[in-house]
Amino acid sequence: MKRLISFALIAFVALTFLSCGPKNKEEKLAPELAEDAKVQFEKERYKEAIEIYTKLRDWYPFDKLAIEAEYNIAEAHFKMEEYDEAALAYQEFEKLHPRHESIDYIIHQQALCYYNRLDTADRDQSNALKAFSILTRLIRHYPDSAYVEDAKKEKKECLKSLASHEMYVGRFYFKSKKYQSALNRFETVLEAYSGLGFDAEANELAGKSREKLAEEPEEK
Repeated sequence: MKRLISFALIAFVALTFLSCGPKNKEEKLAPELAEDAKVQFEKERYKEAIEIYTKLRDWYPFDKLAIEAEYNIAEAHFKMEEYDEAALAYQEFEKLHPRHESIDYIIHQQALCYYNRLDTADRDQSNALKAFSILTRLIRHYPDSAYVEDAKKEKKECLKSLASHEMYVGRFYFKSKKYQSALNRFETVLEAYSGLGFDAEANELAGKSREKLAEEPEEK
């Protein structure tokens, strides 16, 4: 009986060793993975780099190199212009490492994920709004950041995009003879987006809208 138990234990250990053996050979240490990922990143093989950095992060979550991996996963997505994925990765990095030495860069990169997708005046302006919000936060919380000057210029471009959209919609309403709606848009430009290059036209069209409204018969 004892021999039977001993044989069973030996067989169990042997099977366990065999099942674990190839896996252990495949796994690399964190520095090795970091170096492999770096090589792929520098060769602009960003998908391959993300795959390796993800392994590093998942296999060695408590290693300091895992933080570098999280950082570079976001960077790789950004390089590939996968801005939705990059924005999420940057946001997660900021959440996990709010005191990181490059946190102002991370926040600026978040903003660029939306800023780089500013659209024409006739399209949805959600990217302009998101970029504007993040840039405002960067300027307010990190006034000494090296990215503030760029952020101020980018913030102004976001405002121009929003103002241009308001003018586009206002013109559409004016042509459609919806003069009150048009006036509301032109007044918004004058109040919220003054000094961005639309004041003269907004003033002119606002005046014409008021004239048209005054010509309309009063409702009984």
